[in-house]
Amino acid sequence: MKDKTILTAESVTAGHPDKLCDTIADTVLDCCLEHDPNARVACEVLATAGKFVVAGEISALTIPDISSIVRDTVRRAGYNCRNFDVEVLIHPQSPDIAGAVASGDQTGAGDQGIMYGYACGETEQFLPLPVVLAHRLTALLSYARTTGQINGLRPDGKAQVSVEYEFGIPQRIAAIVLSCQHAEDKDLSQLREELLEVVIKPALRIFPADENTNILINPSGRFVLGGIEADTGLTGRKLMVDTYGGLAPNGGGALSGKDGTKVDRSGTYMARHIAKNIVAAGLAEKCTVALAYAIGRADPVAVDVDTHLTSTYPDELLEQAVRCFFDLTPAGMIRALQLDRPIFADACNYGHFTRASLPWEQTGQAGKFAELCAELERGDDSG
Repeated sequence: MKDKTILTAESVTAGHPDKLCDTIADTVLDCCLEHDPNARVACEVLATAGKFVVAGEISALTIPDISSIVRDTVRRAGYNCRNFDVEVLIHPQSPDIAGAVASGDQTGAGDQGIMYGYACGETEQFLPLPVVLAHRLTALLSYARTTGQINGLRPDGKAQVSVEYEFGIPQRIAAIVLSCQHAEDKDLSQLREELLEVVIKPALRIFPADENTNILINPSGRFVLGGIEADTGLTGRKLMVDTYGGLAPNGGGALSGKDGTKVDRSGTYMARHIAKNIVAAGLAEKCTVALAYAIGRADPVAVDVDTHLTSTYPDELLEQAVRCFFDLTPAGMIRALQLDRPIFADACNYGHFTRASLPWEQTGQAGKFAELCAELERGDDSG
């Protein structure tokens, strides 16, 4: 480990074009699950100037009014534009995939791939500090706009936080970058002062900046034309924002718009759930869990636990405990994490792992898991 290092993470507001597309896709998913908990949904959204395209595969008892979902979501995100087209290109799930997923009494994985989960004891969210601070900045930026605390803000915005570490411990904030869309007549010096007082200082209350922190607000200058009027948005393009800010491995599969049979989503949530419970149980200071699946097969083809030399137990014992304790089949993950409920649109902004109320963020199993590890160790010793 290097003596000193700087780790950086970013976040975006709910009005960022990519995040708007994620929210639309997850709202479509929620609407399907409201009427059919067994709905199969793989929804992708593209937004560009004057047009939204919603495409993908949906097999459900009721297909929602997707055009209305798009328009309502755009309005709730803070956009006033009404003159845009919505093109819907939806068809049922492939019968080959559907047959492989619903094979006999088991639910097979809806795709193949590797999913990662991560947790550390750095913050109360069990996430790296830069990730937490970046999400706090964008959440407060949106709150300042919707409540009118800062006049002239527009929906699009991004934040970036760089934290300096010494021997793996956060020491200071090295830099903050905050970019926010604003009205054309907004005074930029006034905007800077308002953002410092209303957004930045409250967001950093848990770990304040110092006199040497480099604070950059709208470093490119004016940011009037932005959002869906200026940029193209796409589902799944903010994977690092959704997860660990690039500070932990990522399998590359998008989360939003997918039902729980898609292990890109359920496997990522379960891997995080496992890693968080391991750290919450005091079994490691940080933990990375990897789950790999084959399409149509229920059980993972690989399970790996890496505690980065911070656990008193061997990683192999923790892996054995994970396989015994958690049901890692798609059906088991859907059941344990309540992934057949319409809870996804509320979860897709400001990080999928920042709210303790979400099912995959619960740590109630940490104690029982620790007991199992102790039993397995005693069994190894007695053998």
